[in-house]
Amino acid sequence: MIRRGTRRSPRDPERRPEGAKMAALSGRARGALWVALLALCGTVLALLAVVLVRTYAPRNPAPAPELWARRSRQQRLEPSFSPQERRELKEALQGAIRMQTVSFSANDQNTTALAEFEPYIRKAFPAVFSAAFIKHEVIGEYSHLFTIQGSNAQLQPYMLLAHIDVVPASPDGWDVSDPFSAEERDGFIYGRGTLDNKNSVMGILHALEFLLRRNYRPHRSFYIGLGHDEEVGGGKGAMKIVAELESRGIQLSFVLDEGSFIFDGVVTGIEKPVASIGITEKGEITANFTVTSEPGHSSAPPKRTSIGILSEALAKLEQHPMPNLFGHGPEILMFEQLAPDFSFPLNIIMSNLWLFGPLVGRFLEQTPTTNALVRTTTAITMFHAGVKVL
Repeated sequence: MIRRGTRRSPRDPERRPEGAKMAALSGRARGALWVALLALCGTVLALLAVVLVRTYAPRNPAPAPELWARRSRQQRLEPSFSPQERRELKEALQGAIRMQTVSFSANDQNTTALAEFEPYIRKAFPAVFSAAFIKHEVIGEYSHLFTIQGSNAQLQPYMLLAHIDVVPASPDGWDVSDPFSAEERDGFIYGRGTLDNKNSVMGILHALEFLLRRNYRPHRSFYIGLGHDEEVGGGKGAMKIVAELESRGIQLSFVLDEGSFIFDGVVTGIEKPVASIGITEKGEITANFTVTSEPGHSSAPPKRTSIGILSEALAKLEQHPMPNLFGHGPEILMFEQLAPDFSFPLNIIMSNLWLFGPLVGRFLEQTPTTNALVRTTTAITMFHAGVKVL
Protein backbone atom coordinates (compact mmCIF):
# COMPACT_ATOMS: atom_id res chain seq x y z
CA MET A 1 0.00 0.00 0.00
CA ILE A 2 1.30 3.35 -0.91
CA ARG A 3 0.54 6.16 1.55
CA ARG A 4 0.74 9.70 0.45
CA GLY A 5 1.95 12.13 3.12
CA THR A 6 0.58 15.62 3.48
CA ARG A 7 2.65 18.11 1.56
CA ARG A 8 3.96 20.93 3.77
CA SER A 9 4.53 24.47 2.73
CA PRO A 10 8.15 25.64 2.40
CA ARG A 11 7.29 28.26 4.97
CA ASP A 12 6.41 25.68 7.57
CA PRO A 13 8.94 26.09 10.41
CA GLU A 14 9.20 22.35 10.79
CA ARG A 15 10.43 22.02 7.25
CA ARG A 16 12.38 25.37 7.04
CA PRO A 17 15.97 24.81 5.90
CA GLU A 18 18.69 25.57 8.45
CA GLY A 19 20.04 28.45 6.32
CA ALA A 20 16.61 30.09 6.31
CA LYS A 21 16.49 29.89 10.12
CA MET A 22 19.88 31.55 10.38
CA ALA A 23 18.79 34.26 7.96
CA ALA A 24 15.73 34.97 10.11
CA LEU A 25 17.86 35.17 13.26
CA SER A 26 20.36 37.42 11.50
CA GLY A 27 17.55 39.72 10.42
CA ARG A 28 16.29 40.05 13.99
CA ALA A 29 19.83 40.72 15.22
CA ARG A 30 20.26 43.45 12.64
CA GLY A 31 16.99 44.98 13.74
CA ALA A 32 18.08 44.94 17.39
CA LEU A 33 21.42 46.45 16.42
CA TRP A 34 19.70 49.27 14.55
CA VAL A 35 17.48 49.96 17.55
CA ALA A 36 20.55 50.05 19.81
CA LEU A 37 22.37 52.38 17.42
CA LEU A 38 19.38 54.68 17.20
CA ALA A 39 19.12 54.73 20.99
CA LEU A 40 22.83 55.48 21.26
CA CYS A 41 22.57 58.29 18.70
CA GLY A 42 19.59 59.69 20.56
CA THR A 43 21.53 59.62 23.83
CA VAL A 44 24.56 61.29 22.21
CA LEU A 45 22.37 63.98 20.65
CA ALA A 46 20.62 64.57 23.96
CA LEU A 47 23.96 64.87 25.75
CA LEU A 48 25.22 67.20 23.04
CA ALA A 49 22.12 69.37 23.39
CA VAL A 50 22.55 69.56 27.17
CA VAL A 51 26.24 70.40 26.79
CA LEU A 52 25.59 73.17 24.26
CA VAL A 53 22.71 74.64 26.26
CA ARG A 54 24.76 74.71 29.45
CA THR A 55 27.68 76.29 27.56
CA TYR A 56 26.00 78.92 25.43
CA ALA A 57 22.62 79.65 27.01
CA PRO A 58 22.42 83.17 28.53
CA ARG A 59 23.08 83.13 32.23
CA ASN A 60 20.86 85.14 34.52
CA PRO A 61 22.90 87.34 36.84
CA ALA A 62 22.51 86.58 40.51
CA PRO A 63 20.01 88.92 42.15
CA ALA A 64 21.69 91.62 44.19
CA PRO A 65 21.11 91.40 47.93
CA GLU A 66 18.91 94.06 49.42
CA LEU A 67 21.95 95.57 51.10
CA TRP A 68 23.56 96.12 47.70
CA ALA A 69 20.32 97.56 46.34
CA ARG A 70 20.40 100.21 49.06
CA ARG A 71 24.04 101.11 48.57
CA SER A 72 23.23 104.26 46.60
CA ARG A 73 21.56 105.61 49.73
CA GLN A 74 24.56 104.89 51.91
CA GLN A 75 27.79 106.77 52.33
CA ARG A 76 30.23 105.78 49.58
CA LEU A 77 33.75 106.99 48.97
CA GLU A 78 35.44 106.67 45.61
CA PRO A 79 38.94 105.09 45.70
CA SER A 80 40.83 108.15 44.49
CA PHE A 81 44.21 108.93 46.02
CA SER A 82 46.32 112.02 45.77
CA PRO A 83 49.96 111.75 44.61
CA GLN A 84 51.02 112.24 48.22
CA GLU A 85 48.81 109.39 49.40
CA ARG A 86 50.17 107.12 46.70
CA ARG A 87 53.69 107.84 47.92
CA GLU A 88 52.58 107.10 51.47
CA LEU A 89 51.16 103.76 50.38
CA LYS A 90 54.40 102.70 48.75
CA GLU A 91 56.75 104.04 51.40
CA ALA A 92 54.77 102.56 54.30
CA LEU A 93 54.87 99.12 52.69
CA GLN A 94 58.58 99.41 51.94
CA GLY A 95 59.30 100.40 55.53
CA ALA A 96 57.37 97.42 56.85
CA ILE A 97 59.22 95.02 54.53
CA ARG A 98 62.59 96.28 55.75
CA MET A 99 61.67 95.19 59.28
CA GLN A 100 62.91 91.60 59.53
CA THR A 101 60.03 90.17 61.55
CA VAL A 102 61.20 86.62 60.85
CA SER A 103 59.70 83.52 62.46
CA PHE A 104 62.19 80.65 62.46
CA SER A 105 60.18 78.44 64.82
CA ALA A 106 57.55 78.77 67.54
CA ASN A 107 60.33 79.49 70.04
CA ASP A 108 62.67 81.40 67.76
CA GLN A 109 61.48 84.73 66.38
CA ASN A 110 63.08 88.09 65.76
CA THR A 111 61.39 89.71 68.74
CA THR A 112 63.44 92.89 68.34
CA ALA A 113 61.86 93.60 64.96
CA LEU A 114 58.43 92.53 66.23
CA ALA A 115 58.70 95.01 69.09
CA GLU A 116 59.66 97.78 66.67
CA PHE A 117 56.55 97.22 64.59
CA GLU A 118 54.16 98.97 67.00
CA PRO A 119 55.93 102.36 67.04
CA TYR A 120 56.28 102.08 63.28
CA ILE A 121 52.56 101.71 62.59
CA ARG A 122 51.73 104.39 65.18
CA LYS A 123 53.81 106.82 63.18
CA ALA A 124 52.54 105.63 59.78
CA PHE A 125 48.84 105.75 60.70
CA PRO A 126 48.20 108.69 63.05
CA ALA A 127 44.47 108.91 62.30
CA VAL A 128 43.96 105.24 63.22
CA PHE A 129 45.62 105.67 66.59
CA SER A 130 43.94 108.99 67.43
CA ALA A 131 40.32 108.20 66.47
CA ALA A 132 38.03 108.21 69.52
CA PHE A 133 36.03 105.19 68.31
CA ILE A 134 39.09 102.98 67.67
CA LYS A 135 40.75 100.99 70.42
CA HIS A 136 44.20 99.42 70.01
CA GLU A 137 45.56 96.59 72.15
CA VAL A 138 48.74 94.52 72.12
CA ILE A 139 47.99 90.81 72.56
CA GLY A 140 50.57 88.16 73.34
CA GLU A 141 53.35 90.78 73.53
CA TYR A 142 53.63 91.41 69.79
CA SER A 143 50.22 90.89 68.12
CA HIS A 144 47.74 93.73 67.62
CA LEU A 145 43.98 93.95 68.05
CA PHE A 146 42.02 96.98 66.81
CA THR A 147 38.37 97.49 67.77
CA ILE A 148 36.52 99.90 65.48
CA GLN A 149 33.12 100.91 66.88
CA GLY A 150 30.51 101.44 64.19
CA SER A 151 27.62 103.86 64.39
CA ASN A 152 25.04 101.04 64.49
CA ALA A 153 25.60 98.85 67.53
CA GLN A 154 22.82 96.46 66.44
CA LEU A 155 24.87 95.10 63.53
CA GLN A 156 27.01 92.03 64.19
CA PRO A 157 30.73 92.85 63.81
CA TYR A 158 33.20 91.18 61.47
CA MET A 159 36.98 90.79 61.53
CA LEU A 160 39.90 91.43 59.17
CA LEU A 161 43.02 89.31 59.72
CA ALA A 162 46.63 89.55 58.57
CA HIS A 163 50.04 88.69 60.02
CA ILE A 164 53.22 90.66 60.41
CA ASP A 165 55.75 87.82 60.62
CA VAL A 166 57.52 86.30 57.62
CA VAL A 167 59.48 83.14 56.90
CA PRO A 168 63.29 83.25 56.68
CA ALA A 169 64.80 84.45 53.42
CA SER A 170 68.14 83.65 51.84
CA PRO A 171 69.58 85.95 49.14
CA ASP A 172 69.85 82.90 46.85
CA GLY A 173 67.23 82.88 44.10
CA TRP A 174 66.19 86.52 44.49
CA ASP A 175 66.39 89.07 41.69
CA VAL A 176 67.62 91.59 44.26
CA SER A 177 70.63 91.19 46.51
CA ASP A 178 68.76 91.70 49.79
CA PRO A 179 65.29 90.14 50.28
CA PHE A 180 64.57 92.76 52.96
CA SER A 181 65.63 95.76 50.89
CA ALA A 182 62.11 96.53 49.58
CA GLU A 183 63.79 97.63 46.37
CA GLU A 184 61.52 99.02 43.67
CA ARG A 185 62.26 97.80 40.17
CA ASP A 186 60.12 98.18 37.04
CA GLY A 187 57.10 99.11 39.08
CA PHE A 188 57.42 96.17 41.48
CA ILE A 189 58.56 96.12 45.10
CA TYR A 190 60.80 93.18 45.94
CA GLY A 191 61.06 91.74 49.43
CA ARG A 192 59.95 89.09 51.87
CA GLY A 193 56.40 89.88 52.95
CA THR A 194 55.25 91.76 49.86
CA LEU A 195 52.82 88.91 49.18
CA ASP A 196 52.77 87.09 52.50
CA ASN A 197 51.47 89.06 54.28
CA LYS A 198 52.58 92.61 55.01
CA ASN A 199 50.74 93.70 51.88
CA SER A 200 47.49 92.88 53.70
CA VAL A 201 48.67 94.39 56.99
CA MET A 202 49.55 97.72 55.46
CA GLY A 203 46.65 97.66 53.00
CA ILE A 204 44.07 97.25 55.78
CA LEU A 205 45.58 99.93 57.98
CA HIS A 206 46.05 102.34 55.09
CA ALA A 207 42.46 101.84 53.92
CA LEU A 208 41.24 102.72 57.41
CA GLU A 209 43.63 105.67 57.64
CA PHE A 210 42.45 107.19 54.36
CA LEU A 211 38.78 106.64 55.25
CA LEU A 212 39.26 108.41 58.56
CA ARG A 213 40.90 111.36 56.82
CA ARG A 214 37.70 111.68 54.81
CA ASN A 215 35.59 111.83 57.98
CA TYR A 216 34.24 108.36 57.48
CA ARG A 217 32.84 106.20 60.25
CA PRO A 218 31.57 102.68 59.50
CA HIS A 219 28.00 101.64 60.25
CA ARG A 220 29.06 98.14 61.33
CA SER A 221 31.68 97.59 64.02
CA PHE A 222 34.67 95.46 63.07
CA TYR A 223 37.98 94.18 64.37
CA ILE A 224 41.46 94.05 62.89
CA GLY A 225 43.73 91.27 64.12
CA LEU A 226 47.43 91.32 63.24
CA GLY A 227 49.18 88.16 64.40
CA HIS A 228 52.91 87.95 64.97
CA ASP A 229 53.51 84.19 64.66
CA GLU A 230 51.23 82.92 61.89
CA GLU A 231 54.13 81.32 60.04
CA VAL A 232 54.82 79.02 63.01
CA GLY A 233 51.27 78.12 63.99
CA GLY A 234 49.83 81.26 65.58
CA GLY A 235 49.79 79.81 69.09
CA LYS A 236 50.96 83.01 70.76
CA GLY A 237 49.21 85.51 68.52
CA ALA A 238 46.01 84.54 66.71
CA MET A 239 44.97 82.01 69.33
CA LYS A 240 45.29 84.57 72.10
CA ILE A 241 43.30 87.10 70.06
CA VAL A 242 40.55 84.50 69.65
CA ALA A 243 40.61 83.72 73.38
CA GLU A 244 40.34 87.43 74.18
CA LEU A 245 37.31 87.91 71.94
CA GLU A 246 35.67 84.79 73.36
CA SER A 247 36.18 86.04 76.91
CA ARG A 248 34.26 89.19 75.94
CA GLY A 249 31.42 87.17 74.45
CA ILE A 250 31.99 88.58 70.97
CA GLN A 251 30.45 86.70 68.05
CA LEU A 252 31.55 87.62 64.55
CA SER A 253 29.45 87.74 61.40
CA PHE A 254 32.41 86.69 59.24
CA VAL A 255 36.20 86.71 59.06
CA LEU A 256 38.40 87.75 56.13
CA ASP A 257 41.96 86.44 56.11
CA GLU A 258 44.79 86.79 53.61
CA GLY A 259 43.05 84.68 50.94
CA SER A 260 44.48 84.41 47.45
CA PHE A 261 45.69 86.59 44.58
CA ILE A 262 44.69 88.18 41.29
CA PHE A 263 46.08 85.88 38.59
CA ASP A 264 46.94 87.56 35.29
CA GLY A 265 47.97 85.22 32.50
CA VAL A 266 48.15 82.27 34.90
CA VAL A 267 44.85 80.44 34.33
CA THR A 268 45.14 78.52 31.04
CA GLY A 269 42.45 79.51 28.56
CA ILE A 270 41.52 82.85 30.18
CA GLU A 271 43.01 86.14 29.03
CA LYS A 272 41.42 88.31 31.72
CA PRO A 273 42.83 88.68 35.23
CA VAL A 274 41.15 86.26 37.64
CA ALA A 275 40.58 87.31 41.26
CA SER A 276 40.49 84.14 43.31
CA ILE A 277 38.67 84.32 46.65
CA GLY A 278 39.56 81.62 49.16
CA ILE A 279 36.45 80.46 51.01
CA THR A 280 37.91 77.41 52.76
CA GLU A 281 41.26 76.39 54.17
CA LYS A 282 42.90 73.00 54.46
CA GLY A 283 44.00 71.66 57.77
CA GLU A 284 47.43 70.16 58.25
CA ILE A 285 49.31 67.64 60.35
CA THR A 286 53.02 67.12 60.84
CA ALA A 287 54.14 63.49 61.17
CA ASN A 288 57.57 62.22 62.16
CA PHE A 289 58.85 58.88 60.83
CA THR A 290 61.72 57.32 62.75
CA VAL A 291 63.70 54.10 62.18
CA THR A 292 66.16 52.88 64.80
CA SER A 293 68.53 49.95 64.21
CA GLU A 294 71.60 48.40 65.78
CA PRO A 295 74.72 50.55 65.38
CA GLY A 296 77.65 49.22 63.41
CA HIS A 297 80.50 50.05 61.08
CA SER A 298 80.15 50.90 57.40
CA SER A 299 82.71 48.19 56.56
CA ALA A 300 80.17 45.53 57.57
CA PRO A 301 76.72 46.99 57.01
CA PRO A 302 73.49 45.04 57.58
CA LYS A 303 71.42 43.94 54.61
CA ARG A 304 69.00 46.78 55.28
CA THR A 305 70.15 49.99 56.96
CA SER A 306 67.88 52.32 58.88
CA ILE A 307 68.36 54.96 56.18
CA GLY A 308 67.36 52.47 53.49
CA ILE A 309 64.26 51.36 55.40
CA LEU A 310 63.16 54.94 56.03
CA SER A 311 63.86 55.94 52.44
CA GLU A 312 61.75 53.07 51.16
CA ALA A 313 58.88 54.06 53.44
CA LEU A 314 59.01 57.67 52.29
CA ALA A 315 59.18 56.60 48.65
CA LYS A 316 56.01 54.52 49.13
CA LEU A 317 54.36 57.52 50.76
CA GLU A 318 55.04 59.60 47.66
CA GLN A 319 53.97 56.81 45.30
CA HIS A 320 50.58 56.44 46.99
CA PRO A 321 49.06 59.94 47.26
CA MET A 322 45.70 60.70 48.80
CA PRO A 323 42.75 60.28 46.38
CA ASN A 324 41.80 62.87 43.77
CA LEU A 325 38.58 64.47 45.06
CA PHE A 326 37.96 67.04 42.34
CA GLY A 327 34.27 67.83 42.19
CA HIS A 328 33.63 67.11 45.86
CA GLY A 329 34.62 70.54 47.17
CA PRO A 330 34.21 74.26 46.47
CA GLU A 331 36.85 74.25 43.72
CA ILE A 332 34.28 73.05 41.20
CA LEU A 333 32.24 76.22 41.76
CA MET A 334 35.23 78.34 40.78
CA PHE A 335 35.61 76.61 37.42
CA GLU A 336 31.88 76.76 36.73
CA GLN A 337 31.83 80.50 37.44
CA LEU A 338 34.80 81.04 35.13
CA ALA A 339 33.39 78.81 32.37
CA PRO A 340 32.05 81.63 30.10
CA ASP A 341 35.49 83.30 30.09
CA PHE A 342 37.41 80.22 28.95
CA SER A 343 38.32 79.94 25.28
CA PHE A 344 36.99 77.11 23.10
CA PRO A 345 36.92 74.17 23.80
CA LEU A 346 37.65 74.74 27.49
CA ASN A 347 34.44 76.75 27.84
CA ILE A 348 32.45 73.64 26.90
CA ILE A 349 34.41 71.44 29.29
CA MET A 350 34.16 73.84 32.25
CA SER A 351 30.46 74.44 31.66
CA ASN A 352 29.80 70.70 31.88
CA LEU A 353 31.90 69.41 34.74
CA TRP A 354 29.08 67.02 35.55
CA LEU A 355 30.30 65.17 32.46
CA PHE A 356 33.97 66.16 32.12
CA GLY A 357 34.84 66.43 35.83
CA PRO A 358 36.99 63.26 35.96
CA LEU A 359 38.95 64.41 32.89
CA VAL A 360 39.59 67.86 34.41
CA GLY A 361 40.58 66.31 37.72
CA ARG A 362 43.20 64.14 36.01
CA PHE A 363 44.55 67.15 34.16
CA LEU A 364 44.79 69.30 37.30
CA GLU A 365 46.81 66.73 39.22
CA GLN A 366 49.65 66.93 36.67
CA THR A 367 51.19 70.12 38.11
CA PRO A 368 52.04 70.80 41.79
CA THR A 369 49.99 74.00 42.12
CA THR A 370 46.75 72.65 40.70
CA ASN A 371 47.32 69.21 42.25
CA ALA A 372 46.84 70.91 45.62
CA LEU A 373 43.32 71.87 44.48
CA VAL A 374 42.16 68.30 44.02
CA ARG A 375 43.63 66.33 46.91
CA THR A 376 45.22 66.36 50.33
CA THR A 377 48.90 66.71 49.52
CA THR A 378 51.88 65.10 51.25
CA ALA A 379 55.25 66.82 51.42
CA ILE A 380 58.48 65.37 52.80
CA THR A 381 60.25 68.47 54.08
CA MET A 382 63.02 67.44 56.52
CA PHE A 383 65.35 64.43 56.67
CA HIS A 384 68.00 63.74 59.32
CA ALA A 385 70.25 60.69 59.45
CA GLY A 386 73.75 59.61 60.37
CA VAL A 387 76.55 61.32 62.27
CA LYS A 388 79.65 60.51 60.18
CA VAL A 389 80.74 59.15 56.80
CA LEU A 390 82.30 55.85 58.05
